[in-house]
Amino acid sequence: MSLDRFLLHLPKIELHVHLEGAMRPAVLLELARRNGIALPAQDEAGLKRWFRFTGFEHFVQVYLACSRALRTPEDFQLLALDFLTEQAYQNVPYSEVHFTISTHLANGVNGGEVLDALAVAIEEGERRHGVTLRLIPDIVRNVGVEPADRTLEWALAGHKRGVVTALGLSGSERLYPNEPFREHFTAAEREGLHRVAHAGEHAGPESIRSALQVCRAERIGHGVRAVEDPTLMEELRAAQIPLEVCPTSNVCLGVVPDLAEHPFNRLYRSGLALSVNSDDPAFFNTNLTLEYLRLHQTFGYSPAELAGLSLAALRQSFLPEPERLTLEESFRQQLDALGRELFGAPVEPPVS
Repeated sequence: MSLDRFLLHLPKIELHVHLEGAMRPAVLLELARRNGIALPAQDEAGLKRWFRFTGFEHFVQVYLACSRALRTPEDFQLLALDFLTEQAYQNVPYSEVHFTISTHLANGVNGGEVLDALAVAIEEGERRHGVTLRLIPDIVRNVGVEPADRTLEWALAGHKRGVVTALGLSGSERLYPNEPFREHFTAAEREGLHRVAHAGEHAGPESIRSALQVCRAERIGHGVRAVEDPTLMEELRAAQIPLEVCPTSNVCLGVVPDLAEHPFNRLYRSGLALSVNSDDPAFFNTNLTLEYLRLHQTFGYSPAELAGLSLAALRQSFLPEPERLTLEESFRQQLDALGRELFGAPVEPPVS
């Protein structure tokens, strides 16, 4: 019980979570009621059963249903504020959140109104809960260049508003190349946006190399298949290119058969830069606290090692340095107090 309490109250950072994939059944019910959308269940218990992951096609079905339920600016506000409330409960003061604006533009929403609504929600989350969200709009590889143009345009507008921190790349790694989006990432870098890319999840090490070369990615979303290429692992370790690892997601989507077979520990013991993340928590029956707990249960990480992973995520974030240093000092104070309360001694993360 002490470890459960420790992990809930451990200050944490999340760098790889999708806003649409964080839509709880209760939020979907409310959106469906607002917008007259038919669902396969009419109460929260039924939707929780429907959300229970059964396979990739089911995952896509639920994801698209949640995306279609977002119709008005107020809908996006509701989702973002609900997410921030949950992050506050888990003591996650800062999150960098993937958001697929091109899907919503294709569904007919007004991009400017969505940006305004999310900016209001982010400000309200900071005022009400003391937690911060920054967005990573994703280009989707498999929907073409024109939606990518619109995603970049929206990302740059959001960057000027201070709510977008990076341009992302998602979609099928195996079937669609990164090359058509080289200029989008060049433009993002020129305008001061950070760059991240999903790679090394369903495709192998070559997808990671491409994301680094074509997108000049500063972090890799997932990246766990780097273990298949020792040379790439050494390059990632030497350059300290962070991998945003989502253990439960990797099991659910068939990247690995179970957590015991997950390469997290091999990557960790090899000295690679890693963060722990939930990816699509509502769909995979997880959250960031559970991800840390499952790593402890599977690999036996100590409270100090888990705290070290939390601090590593903070250092890998795109927070401006003054804000990051202030937050790191807060983390250390909380770790000292938590350790004394629960374990009788301060929790001291390993020196990185």
